Amino acid sequence: MLKFCSLVSGSSGNSYVFSNGKARFLVDAGLSGKQIEQRLEQIKVDPRSLSGIFLTHEHGDHVKGVGVLSRRYNIPLYANKETWKGMGDRIGKIEGTNQRYFVTGETVDHFSTGVRSFKTSHDARESVGFTIENSYGKISIATDTGNMSEEIYKELEGSNLVIIEANHDVEVLKSGRYPYHLKRRILSDLGHLSNESAGECIVRLAKGGVRNFVLAHLSEENNFPELALTTVNEMVEKHCKEIKEEIFIDIAFRDRISRVYELNKGL
Repeated sequence: MLKFCSLVSGSSGNSYVFSNGKARFLVDAGLSGKQIEQRLEQIKVDPRSLSGIFLTHEHGDHVKGVGVLSRRYNIPLYANKETWKGMGDRIGKIEGTNQRYFVTGETVDHFSTGVRSFKTSHDARESVGFTIENSYGKISIATDTGNMSEEIYKELEGSNLVIIEANHDVEVLKSGRYPYHLKRRILSDLGHLSNESAGECIVRLAKGGVRNFVLAHLSEENNFPELALTTVNEMVEKHCKEIKEEIFIDIAFRDRISRVYELNKGL
């Protein structure tokens, strides 16, 4: 099987857990080690069973707890060279055997499940997304990107489930209390996708055959789950009328875990 669950997703922290029946691993751990442990416990996952943590980039809301978890449970950390440089002393000392490097674009195999990285567009040293694929299907994560390149679309094609960023509503952000320089950063090609951009991505992928989506990395300040869902669903209704009943769109929440998705259950 191939299972996915969002432990937390938003500007204050991000972490996802995957399982293929033989191994479990995280993508990012952006809460404290204790909080990650508590959320794993809610879905009956023992942290000692984790075989690795894959890191998208070095920002604190993605790596806050990785050092503690690695040291406490002897967990390998997988990141590209630039992300390792960017993390520096932020995550503390990591045992040499747990410092695993990958080259962006390559696939790391975990018990017949391939974890493949792809480049995203973000103000980090070398941010990436991931596809996780085995004989049961393919799950893709594309967050922390201000632009959806053709290369990203190519990676997401054929996915059974796509976790896609819907960080902000443009008008809410513009009229909000963030300082100008931060608004400009978020809206740039090195920032984050808006609800509208997520909707455009979903429409394109849906027309190509993808049917299941999770909106992720919603801003606490500049978005609301209901607003994100409404915006995206309206775009699907307008541009995918013939297949709209086949399209499933869910939310990865900022303050609690999501449902557990299983690819062997017809998702």
